[in-house]
Amino acid sequence: MDKIIVSGGHPLNGTVRISGAKNSVLPIIVATLLSEGRCVLEDVPRLADVQIIKDVLGSLGSEVSFEENTMMVNGATVDKVQAPYEYIKKMRASVLIMGPLLARFGRAVLSLPGGCAIGARPIDLHLKGLETLGAQITIRDDEVIAEVPGGKLKGGHIFLRVPSVGATENLMMAASLADGETTIENAAEEPEIVDLANFLNAMGARVRGAGTGIIRIKGVDVLHGASHAIIPDRIEAGSYLLAGALPGNRVTVSNCIADHLLPVLDKIRESGATVEINNMANTVTVIGGERIKPVDVTTLPYPGFPTDMQSQFMAYMTLADGTSQFTETIFENRYMHVDELRKMGADIKVEGRNAFVKGVPTLYGAKVRATDLRAGAALIIAGLAAKGETTIGDLYHLDRGYEDLIGKFQSLGAVIQRLDDGT
Repeated sequence: MDKIIVSGGHPLNGTVRISGAKNSVLPIIVATLLSEGRCVLEDVPRLADVQIIKDVLGSLGSEVSFEENTMMVNGATVDKVQAPYEYIKKMRASVLIMGPLLARFGRAVLSLPGGCAIGARPIDLHLKGLETLGAQITIRDDEVIAEVPGGKLKGGHIFLRVPSVGATENLMMAASLADGETTIENAAEEPEIVDLANFLNAMGARVRGAGTGIIRIKGVDVLHGASHAIIPDRIEAGSYLLAGALPGNRVTVSNCIADHLLPVLDKIRESGATVEINNMANTVTVIGGERIKPVDVTTLPYPGFPTDMQSQFMAYMTLADGTSQFTETIFENRYMHVDELRKMGADIKVEGRNAFVKGVPTLYGAKVRATDLRAGAALIIAGLAAKGETTIGDLYHLDRGYEDLIGKFQSLGAVIQRLDDGT
Protein backbone atom coordinates (compact mmCIF):
# COMPACT_ATOMS: atom_id res chain seq x y z
CA MET A 1 0.00 0.00 0.00
CA ASP A 2 1.11 3.55 -0.74
CA LYS A 3 2.03 6.06 1.91
CA ILE A 4 2.33 9.84 2.14
CA ILE A 5 5.38 11.37 3.78
CA VAL A 6 5.13 14.94 5.08
CA SER A 7 8.11 16.94 6.30
CA GLY A 8 6.84 19.55 8.74
CA GLY A 9 7.92 23.11 9.36
CA HIS A 10 7.89 24.43 5.78
CA PRO A 11 5.73 27.54 5.26
CA LEU A 12 2.87 27.41 2.74
CA ASN A 13 2.28 30.25 0.30
CA GLY A 14 0.34 30.31 -2.95
CA THR A 15 -2.96 29.54 -4.68
CA VAL A 16 -4.75 26.27 -5.38
CA ARG A 17 -7.82 25.77 -7.56
CA ILE A 18 -10.63 23.83 -5.90
CA SER A 19 -12.09 20.88 -7.80
CA GLY A 20 -15.73 20.00 -8.31
CA ALA A 21 -17.50 18.84 -5.17
CA LYS A 22 -17.28 15.11 -4.36
CA ASN A 23 -20.56 15.23 -2.43
CA SER A 24 -22.27 16.92 -5.36
CA VAL A 25 -20.87 15.02 -8.33
CA LEU A 26 -21.82 11.53 -7.10
CA PRO A 27 -25.62 12.10 -6.92
CA ILE A 28 -25.49 14.14 -10.13
CA ILE A 29 -23.80 11.29 -12.00
CA VAL A 30 -26.43 8.92 -10.60
CA ALA A 31 -29.20 11.32 -11.67
CA THR A 32 -28.27 10.71 -15.31
CA LEU A 33 -30.04 7.34 -14.88
CA LEU A 34 -33.28 9.33 -15.00
CA SER A 35 -32.47 10.76 -18.41
CA GLU A 36 -33.28 9.20 -21.76
CA GLY A 37 -30.71 11.45 -23.41
CA ARG A 38 -27.05 12.45 -23.31
CA CYS A 39 -25.70 14.41 -20.35
CA VAL A 40 -22.43 16.35 -20.21
CA LEU A 41 -20.94 17.04 -16.75
CA GLU A 42 -18.07 19.49 -16.36
CA ASP A 43 -15.53 19.98 -13.56
CA VAL A 44 -15.88 16.36 -12.50
CA PRO A 45 -13.04 15.54 -10.06
CA ARG A 46 -10.92 12.49 -10.78
CA LEU A 47 -11.51 10.54 -7.57
CA ALA A 48 -11.76 6.88 -6.64
CA ASP A 49 -15.44 7.34 -5.74
CA VAL A 50 -16.16 8.91 -9.13
CA GLN A 51 -14.56 5.93 -10.86
CA ILE A 52 -16.68 3.54 -8.78
CA ILE A 53 -19.96 5.32 -9.57
CA LYS A 54 -18.92 5.46 -13.25
CA ASP A 55 -18.44 1.69 -13.14
CA VAL A 56 -21.83 1.26 -11.42
CA LEU A 57 -23.55 3.17 -14.23
CA GLY A 58 -21.65 1.19 -16.84
CA SER A 59 -22.79 -2.06 -15.23
CA LEU A 60 -26.41 -0.87 -15.54
CA GLY A 61 -25.97 -0.21 -19.26
CA SER A 62 -25.14 3.50 -19.38
CA GLU A 63 -22.64 4.63 -21.99
CA VAL A 64 -20.05 6.63 -20.03
CA SER A 65 -16.90 8.41 -21.17
CA PHE A 66 -14.61 10.40 -18.87
CA GLU A 67 -11.82 12.56 -20.27
CA GLU A 68 -9.86 15.06 -18.18
CA ASN A 69 -12.66 16.60 -16.04
CA THR A 70 -15.59 16.13 -18.40
CA MET A 71 -17.94 13.16 -18.19
CA MET A 72 -20.49 12.26 -20.85
CA VAL A 73 -23.31 9.85 -19.97
CA ASN A 74 -25.97 8.40 -22.23
CA GLY A 75 -28.77 7.03 -20.06
CA ALA A 76 -30.89 5.86 -22.99
CA THR A 77 -29.04 2.53 -23.04
CA VAL A 78 -29.70 1.55 -19.41
CA ASP A 79 -31.18 -1.96 -19.37
CA LYS A 80 -30.42 -3.36 -15.90
CA VAL A 81 -31.75 -2.56 -12.42
CA GLN A 82 -29.12 -4.31 -10.28
CA ALA A 83 -25.47 -3.29 -9.96
CA PRO A 84 -22.78 -5.89 -9.15
CA TYR A 85 -22.03 -6.29 -5.46
CA GLU A 86 -18.31 -5.59 -5.89
CA TYR A 87 -19.10 -1.97 -6.77
CA ILE A 88 -21.86 -1.35 -4.27
CA LYS A 89 -19.88 -2.61 -1.27
CA LYS A 90 -17.15 -0.04 -1.90
CA MET A 91 -19.22 3.10 -1.58
CA ARG A 92 -22.22 4.21 0.40
CA ALA A 93 -23.44 6.66 -2.24
CA SER A 94 -24.39 3.65 -4.37
CA VAL A 95 -27.71 3.55 -2.51
CA LEU A 96 -28.68 6.61 -4.57
CA ILE A 97 -29.30 4.45 -7.65
CA MET A 98 -32.51 3.17 -6.04
CA GLY A 99 -34.55 6.33 -6.54
CA PRO A 100 -33.77 6.81 -10.25
CA LEU A 101 -34.14 3.12 -11.11
CA LEU A 102 -37.48 2.86 -9.31
CA ALA A 103 -38.72 6.05 -10.94
CA ARG A 104 -37.74 5.03 -14.46
CA PHE A 105 -38.10 1.23 -14.46
CA GLY A 106 -40.26 0.40 -11.42
CA ARG A 107 -37.68 -1.94 -9.89
CA ALA A 108 -34.27 -1.73 -8.19
CA VAL A 109 -32.11 -4.35 -6.45
CA LEU A 110 -29.25 -3.22 -4.25
CA SER A 111 -26.73 -4.80 -1.92
CA LEU A 112 -26.41 -2.91 1.35
CA PRO A 113 -23.72 -0.26 0.71
CA GLY A 114 -20.27 0.29 2.22
CA GLY A 115 -18.11 3.43 2.64
CA CYS A 116 -16.35 5.14 5.53
CA ALA A 117 -16.85 3.52 8.95
CA ILE A 118 -17.93 6.69 10.73
CA GLY A 119 -21.14 5.47 12.26
CA ALA A 120 -24.23 3.41 11.56
CA ARG A 121 -25.57 5.70 8.81
CA PRO A 122 -28.71 3.61 8.24
CA ILE A 123 -30.64 3.83 4.98
CA ASP A 124 -34.05 3.53 6.61
CA LEU A 125 -34.95 7.13 5.68
CA HIS A 126 -34.34 6.31 2.02
CA LEU A 127 -36.50 3.19 2.18
CA LYS A 128 -39.38 4.74 4.16
CA GLY A 129 -39.49 7.68 1.77
CA LEU A 130 -39.58 5.41 -1.26
CA GLU A 131 -42.37 3.40 0.38
CA THR A 132 -44.33 6.63 0.78
CA LEU A 133 -44.00 7.09 -2.98
CA GLY A 134 -45.47 3.63 -3.57
CA ALA A 135 -42.49 1.28 -3.58
CA GLN A 136 -42.66 -2.12 -1.92
CA ILE A 137 -39.40 -2.93 -0.12
CA THR A 138 -38.08 -6.38 0.78
CA ILE A 139 -34.76 -6.94 2.57
CA ARG A 140 -33.32 -10.41 2.11
CA ASP A 141 -29.76 -11.61 2.85
CA ASP A 142 -28.24 -8.10 2.88
CA GLU A 143 -30.02 -7.28 -0.35
CA VAL A 144 -32.73 -4.65 -0.82
CA ILE A 145 -35.39 -5.42 -3.43
CA ALA A 146 -37.68 -2.53 -4.32
CA GLU A 147 -40.61 -2.78 -6.71
CA VAL A 148 -43.43 -0.47 -7.74
CA PRO A 149 -46.80 -2.16 -8.35
CA GLY A 150 -48.03 -0.82 -11.67
CA GLY A 151 -44.52 0.45 -12.45
CA LYS A 152 -45.07 4.14 -11.61
CA LEU A 153 -44.25 5.94 -8.37
CA LYS A 154 -46.86 8.34 -7.01
CA GLY A 155 -46.22 11.69 -5.34
CA GLY A 156 -46.60 11.91 -1.59
CA HIS A 157 -45.76 13.84 1.56
CA ILE A 158 -42.48 12.81 3.21
CA PHE A 159 -41.19 14.03 6.56
CA LEU A 160 -37.56 13.18 7.31
CA ARG A 161 -36.97 12.74 11.04
CA VAL A 162 -33.42 14.00 10.45
CA PRO A 163 -32.35 16.15 7.46
CA SER A 164 -30.41 13.38 5.71
CA VAL A 165 -28.50 14.57 2.65
CA GLY A 166 -28.55 11.17 0.95
CA ALA A 167 -32.23 10.54 1.61
CA THR A 168 -33.16 14.02 0.37
CA GLU A 169 -31.21 13.40 -2.85
CA ASN A 170 -32.62 9.92 -3.41
CA LEU A 171 -36.20 11.07 -2.89
CA MET A 172 -35.79 14.18 -5.05
CA MET A 173 -34.63 11.98 -7.91
CA ALA A 174 -37.39 9.41 -7.40
CA ALA A 175 -40.09 12.08 -7.24
CA SER A 176 -38.93 13.72 -10.47
CA LEU A 177 -40.65 11.04 -12.58
CA ALA A 178 -43.50 10.20 -10.16
CA ASP A 179 -47.16 10.89 -10.85
CA GLY A 180 -48.24 14.06 -9.04
CA GLU A 181 -46.47 16.29 -6.53
CA THR A 182 -44.11 15.26 -3.74
CA THR A 183 -43.25 17.34 -0.69
CA ILE A 184 -40.12 16.61 1.37
CA GLU A 185 -40.20 18.26 4.79
CA ASN A 186 -37.14 18.66 7.02
CA ALA A 187 -35.08 18.26 3.88
CA ALA A 188 -31.31 18.72 3.94
CA GLU A 189 -30.31 22.26 2.90
CA GLU A 190 -26.70 21.69 1.75
CA PRO A 191 -25.38 23.44 -1.39
CA GLU A 192 -24.98 19.99 -2.92
CA ILE A 193 -28.76 19.55 -2.72
CA VAL A 194 -29.20 22.79 -4.67
CA ASP A 195 -26.66 21.63 -7.25
CA LEU A 196 -28.55 18.38 -7.79
CA ALA A 197 -31.87 20.25 -8.08
CA ASN A 198 -30.36 22.57 -10.68
CA PHE A 199 -29.20 19.58 -12.73
CA LEU A 200 -32.58 17.84 -12.43
CA ASN A 201 -34.33 21.02 -13.57
CA ALA A 202 -31.90 21.33 -16.49
CA MET A 203 -33.07 17.84 -17.56
CA GLY A 204 -36.69 19.00 -17.42
CA ALA A 205 -37.65 18.22 -13.81
CA ARG A 206 -39.77 20.60 -11.73
CA VAL A 207 -38.03 20.96 -8.37
CA ARG A 208 -38.65 23.97 -6.12
CA GLY A 209 -37.35 24.89 -2.67
CA ALA A 210 -33.95 23.18 -2.79
CA GLY A 211 -31.72 24.81 -0.18
CA THR A 212 -34.64 25.19 2.25
CA GLY A 213 -36.28 22.74 4.64
CA ILE A 214 -39.21 22.10 2.30
CA ILE A 215 -38.70 20.82 -1.25
CA ARG A 216 -41.56 20.33 -3.70
CA ILE A 217 -41.26 18.21 -6.83
CA LYS A 218 -43.91 17.98 -9.56
CA GLY A 219 -43.36 14.77 -11.45
CA VAL A 220 -42.91 14.80 -15.22
CA ASP A 221 -43.22 12.00 -17.77
CA VAL A 222 -39.68 12.04 -19.12
CA LEU A 223 -36.32 13.74 -18.53
CA HIS A 224 -33.95 14.68 -21.35
CA GLY A 225 -30.21 15.21 -21.56
CA ALA A 226 -28.51 18.32 -20.18
CA SER A 227 -25.14 19.95 -19.55
CA HIS A 228 -24.05 20.98 -16.07
CA ALA A 229 -20.93 22.22 -14.25
CA ILE A 230 -20.35 20.82 -10.74
CA ILE A 231 -20.07 23.34 -7.90
CA PRO A 232 -16.70 23.73 -6.12
CA ASP A 233 -15.94 21.40 -3.21
CA ARG A 234 -16.39 23.38 0.00
CA ILE A 235 -14.75 20.65 2.12
CA GLU A 236 -11.66 20.54 -0.07
CA ALA A 237 -11.49 24.35 0.10
CA GLY A 238 -11.84 24.32 3.89
CA SER A 239 -9.06 21.74 4.21
CA TYR A 240 -6.54 23.88 2.31
CA LEU A 241 -7.65 27.02 4.12
CA LEU A 242 -7.02 25.37 7.50
CA ALA A 243 -3.50 24.54 6.34
CA GLY A 244 -3.19 28.22 5.46
CA ALA A 245 -4.36 29.23 8.94
CA LEU A 246 -1.28 27.71 10.56
CA PRO A 247 1.14 30.42 11.79
CA GLY A 248 3.46 31.66 9.05
CA ASN A 249 1.27 30.44 6.18
CA ARG A 250 -0.75 32.23 3.52
CA VAL A 251 -3.03 30.21 1.24
CA THR A 252 -5.53 31.32 -1.40
CA VAL A 253 -8.16 29.00 -2.84
CA SER A 254 -9.71 29.84 -6.19
CA ASN A 255 -12.95 28.47 -7.68
CA CYS A 256 -14.43 28.72 -4.19
CA ILE A 257 -17.91 29.89 -3.17
CA ALA A 258 -17.28 31.61 0.17
CA ASP A 259 -20.98 31.59 1.10
CA HIS A 260 -20.81 27.78 1.31
CA LEU A 261 -18.02 28.02 3.91
CA LEU A 262 -19.22 30.77 6.23
CA PRO A 263 -19.29 28.74 9.50
CA VAL A 264 -15.76 27.44 8.84
CA LEU A 265 -14.43 30.87 7.89
CA ASP A 266 -16.02 32.35 11.00
CA LYS A 267 -14.20 29.82 13.22
CA ILE A 268 -10.91 30.44 11.40
CA ARG A 269 -11.26 34.17 12.10
CA GLU A 270 -12.11 33.40 15.73
CA SER A 271 -8.86 31.43 15.98
CA GLY A 272 -6.82 34.53 15.16
CA ALA A 273 -6.13 34.03 11.45
CA THR A 274 -7.04 36.61 8.81
CA VAL A 275 -9.66 35.75 6.18
CA GLU A 276 -9.99 37.75 2.95
CA ILE A 277 -12.94 37.04 0.64
CA ASN A 278 -13.16 38.16 -3.00
CA ASN A 279 -16.60 37.16 -4.23
CA MET A 280 -16.01 38.68 -7.66
CA ALA A 281 -12.99 36.43 -8.25
CA ASN A 282 -14.39 33.48 -6.24
CA THR A 283 -11.28 33.37 -4.06
CA VAL A 284 -10.68 33.13 -0.33
CA THR A 285 -7.32 33.84 1.30
CA VAL A 286 -6.31 32.81 4.81
CA ILE A 287 -3.24 34.26 6.53
CA GLY A 288 -2.06 32.49 9.67
CA GLY A 289 -1.84 34.55 12.85
CA GLU A 290 1.10 34.71 15.25
CA ARG A 291 -0.65 32.20 17.51
CA ILE A 292 -3.74 30.01 17.40
CA LYS A 293 -6.57 30.87 19.79
CA PRO A 294 -8.75 28.03 21.10
CA VAL A 295 -12.17 27.72 19.46
CA ASP A 296 -15.18 25.55 20.39
CA VAL A 297 -16.85 23.67 17.52
CA THR A 298 -20.24 21.94 17.32
CA THR A 299 -21.06 20.10 14.10
CA LEU A 300 -24.56 20.68 12.74
CA PRO A 301 -26.48 20.16 9.51
CA TYR A 302 -25.97 22.91 6.94
CA PRO A 303 -25.78 25.88 7.38
CA GLY A 304 -24.01 24.88 10.61
CA PHE A 305 -20.39 23.77 10.96
CA PRO A 306 -19.94 20.71 8.70
CA THR A 307 -19.07 17.37 10.23
CA ASP A 308 -16.74 16.83 7.25
CA MET A 309 -14.51 19.66 8.58
CA GLN A 310 -14.42 18.53 12.21
CA SER A 311 -11.28 16.39 12.07
CA GLN A 312 -9.29 18.97 10.08
CA PHE A 313 -10.23 21.72 12.52
CA MET A 314 -9.31 19.49 15.45
CA ALA A 315 -5.84 18.95 13.95
CA TYR A 316 -5.51 22.74 13.75
CA MET A 317 -6.67 23.19 17.36
CA THR A 318 -4.06 20.75 18.70
CA LEU A 319 -1.62 23.69 18.54
CA ALA A 320 -3.90 26.35 20.07
CA ASP A 321 -2.99 28.34 23.18
CA GLY A 322 -5.65 26.81 25.43
CA THR A 323 -8.37 24.17 25.38
CA SER A 324 -11.04 23.73 22.70
CA GLN A 325 -14.21 21.65 22.92
CA PHE A 326 -15.64 19.72 19.98
CA THR A 327 -19.17 18.34 19.97
CA GLU A 328 -20.02 15.92 17.16
CA THR A 329 -23.80 15.78 16.66
CA ILE A 330 -23.97 14.13 13.22
CA PHE A 331 -22.07 10.83 13.45
CA GLU A 332 -21.49 8.80 16.60
CA ASN A 333 -18.11 7.40 15.56
CA ARG A 334 -16.22 10.32 14.08
CA TYR A 335 -13.33 10.63 16.54
CA MET A 336 -11.24 7.78 15.13
CA HIS A 337 -8.57 10.31 14.11
CA VAL A 338 -8.00 11.21 17.78
CA ASP A 339 -5.72 8.24 18.47
CA GLU A 340 -3.67 9.09 15.39
CA LEU A 341 -3.25 12.73 16.46
CA ARG A 342 -2.22 11.52 19.91
CA LYS A 343 0.64 9.59 18.29
CA MET A 344 1.93 13.00 17.16
CA GLY A 345 1.79 14.44 20.67
CA ALA A 346 -1.72 15.91 20.70
CA ASP A 347 -3.52 16.16 24.06
CA ILE A 348 -7.12 15.11 23.41
CA LYS A 349 -9.70 13.62 25.76
CA VAL A 350 -12.91 12.12 24.40
CA GLU A 351 -16.12 11.86 26.46
CA GLY A 352 -18.98 10.49 24.37
CA ARG A 353 -19.74 12.95 21.60
CA ASN A 354 -17.43 15.58 23.13
CA ALA A 355 -13.69 15.95 22.62
CA PHE A 356 -11.52 18.30 24.67
CA VAL A 357 -8.37 19.43 22.87
CA LYS A 358 -5.68 21.00 25.03
CA GLY A 359 -3.22 22.76 22.78
CA VAL A 360 0.42 21.67 22.88
CA PRO A 361 3.48 23.73 21.89
CA THR A 362 4.61 21.22 19.27
CA LEU A 363 3.47 18.18 17.33
CA TYR A 364 6.00 15.55 16.31
CA GLY A 365 6.17 13.45 13.18
CA ALA A 366 4.94 9.87 13.56
CA LYS A 367 3.59 6.89 11.63
CA VAL A 368 -0.18 7.27 11.44
CA ARG A 369 -3.08 5.99 9.36
CA ALA A 370 -5.97 7.71 7.63
CA THR A 371 -8.90 6.13 9.47
CA ASP A 372 -11.41 7.81 7.15
CA LEU A 373 -11.43 10.32 4.32
CA ARG A 374 -11.42 13.56 6.31
CA ALA A 375 -9.09 12.12 8.97
CA GLY A 376 -6.51 11.74 6.23
CA ALA A 377 -6.66 15.46 5.45
CA ALA A 378 -6.44 16.23 9.17
CA LEU A 379 -3.25 14.20 9.50
CA ILE A 380 -1.67 16.03 6.58
CA ILE A 381 -2.46 19.37 8.26
CA ALA A 382 -0.94 18.07 11.50
CA GLY A 383 2.09 16.77 9.61
CA LEU A 384 2.67 20.13 7.95
CA ALA A 385 2.89 21.76 11.40
CA ALA A 386 4.84 18.98 13.13
CA LYS A 387 8.56 18.71 13.80
CA GLY A 388 10.11 15.96 11.74
CA GLU A 389 8.55 13.52 9.31
CA THR A 390 5.01 12.13 9.35
CA THR A 391 4.13 8.96 7.44
CA ILE A 392 0.44 8.42 6.63
CA GLY A 393 -0.90 5.03 5.55
CA ASP A 394 -4.31 3.66 4.48
CA LEU A 395 -4.51 6.18 1.65
CA TYR A 396 -7.49 4.60 -0.10
CA HIS A 397 -9.72 6.86 2.01
CA LEU A 398 -7.92 9.99 0.80
CA ASP A 399 -8.10 8.85 -2.82
CA ARG A 400 -11.89 8.87 -2.48
CA GLY A 401 -12.18 12.59 -1.86
CA TYR A 402 -9.22 14.79 -2.84
CA GLU A 403 -8.10 15.34 -6.43
CA ASP A 404 -4.35 15.81 -6.99
CA LEU A 405 -3.79 16.23 -3.25
CA ILE A 406 0.00 15.91 -3.41
CA GLY A 407 0.39 18.21 -6.40
CA LYS A 408 -1.75 20.93 -4.87
CA PHE A 409 0.11 20.89 -1.55
CA GLN A 410 3.45 20.85 -3.34
CA SER A 411 2.40 23.93 -5.34
CA LEU A 412 1.97 25.73 -1.99
CA GLY A 413 5.50 24.83 -0.89
CA ALA A 414 4.73 21.77 1.21
CA VAL A 415 7.42 19.09 1.36
CA ILE A 416 5.15 16.13 0.74
CA GLN A 417 5.41 13.03 -1.42
CA ARG A 418 3.62 9.80 -2.08
CA LEU A 419 5.60 6.56 -2.19
CA ASP A 420 4.88 2.96 -2.93
CA ASP A 421 5.21 1.02 0.33
CA GLY A 422 7.84 -1.21 -1.24
CA THR A 423 10.24 1.67 -1.84
